[in-house]
Amino acid sequence: MEINGVQIDDTFAEAFPIKMARVQITAVTERWALEAAREATGFGTSVIGCPAEAGIECLVDGRETVDGRPGVNILLCNMGFKNLENSLLMRLGQCVLTAPTAAAYSGMHDAEKQFDTGKKLSFFGDGYQKTEEMFGRNIWKIPLMSGDFIIENSFGAVEGIAGGNFLILGQNQMSGLMAAEAAIDSIHKVKGTITPFPGGIVSSGSKVGSKYKFLKASTNSAFCTSLREDGVCTLAEDVSCVFEIVINGVDREAIENAMRAGIHAACQVPGILKITAANYEGKLGIHHFQLHSVLE
Repeated sequence: MEINGVQIDDTFAEAFPIKMARVQITAVTERWALEAAREATGFGTSVIGCPAEAGIECLVDGRETVDGRPGVNILLCNMGFKNLENSLLMRLGQCVLTAPTAAAYSGMHDAEKQFDTGKKLSFFGDGYQKTEEMFGRNIWKIPLMSGDFIIENSFGAVEGIAGGNFLILGQNQMSGLMAAEAAIDSIHKVKGTITPFPGGIVSSGSKVGSKYKFLKASTNSAFCTSLREDGVCTLAEDVSCVFEIVINGVDREAIENAMRAGIHAACQVPGILKITAANYEGKLGIHHFQLHSVLE
């Protein structure tokens, strides 16, 4: 299979189940909704070393937000519901409650799994917090120096998928980076997904395990072009750079849509030689995304 002359490997991306919550953050302006969202999703690239995987899903205007103000939807992801609940509590408490004019609402209002995150954060009000119904939601008002912080009582969570991916093989670093940027721009239009790494792009693709027993993951040496002389790199001679795009999504369809959009966008950039995917022979996760099937 080829797209615009770019070879698409007949392989699969391997992904795994993850617990996921959507938070809608609103503020008096888009600037402050984004400031809060960026803080709340910081240090959220991979559960290999971060307390959560996190990212901005999309901007939402007043027609779509709970309170009619500008907003941002974010997704927080953890391997277990207990850790996810703790991530919600810590990130909303430290990064959203502290942000000027920000408010937080559940973006998975009807999910079966619910956490009483708002109630727990309300104790910051030192006994002066109040609960009432607003916007058809049960909310808490927590008194702050700048005015009340509004937060929904409960936040829903679902079973999502983490680790959908594809690799962009380029003739040089700049063509690879331009293709990765084009892919990310297209993926960001797909709701229900996040790309949690810096700018959505992974420079340090990894493999499961290491020669060092204390490491869970290590550099994907077969794709490291500087290791050709060591006989480790398996890439063709004309490939000089590889970037990986990793996608987390609320369900399989969302990840497939994001992969499709991203791959098509990447293949429009000159200097891209091949698109492939990272997998570990099924040892990492139960979700397999066959590139040819996704693109068909």
